[in-house]
Amino acid sequence: MALLRSFSSASSGMGVADHCKDTFFELQRKKTHRYVVFKIDEKRKEVIVEKTGGTAESYDDFMASLPENDCRYAIYDFDFVTQENCQKSKIFFIAWSPSISRIRAKMLYATSKDRFRRDLDGVHYEIQATDPSELDIEVLRERAH
Repeated sequence: MALLRSFSSASSGMGVADHCKDTFFELQRKKTHRYVVFKIDEKRKEVIVEKTGGTAESYDDFMASLPENDCRYAIYDFDFVTQENCQKSKIFFIAWSPSISRIRAKMLYATSKDRFRRDLDGVHYEIQATDPSELDIEVLRERAH
């Protein structure tokens, strides 16, 4: 198994810190976070947790945590009420790659995304965004319904 893990990490070029999976589990199962922002640590060659947002934080807080000129991955736990008045929650994986970020960063995040995304079992929807308008709260609401 370790051989398989190191081979798959080598193919994407990036590993995934165990803390990333643990933090995702906390968001998914324990509901201790509203969102998690991940970044690639180029020196360690792995995806790490950059920031977590508490359950009381808003979508605006989440948007403010994404850098305007650098790439990130993020998970957002979107709560909503259905037409039948049922409380629901959907988990979004967001690949944030602003058009003004460095070409190298865009390439690094693009080539590592699928491997990282596969490690986060239980994500309902995926959004790739290059501009804040592509992450408007209404985009999530439409996808979740």
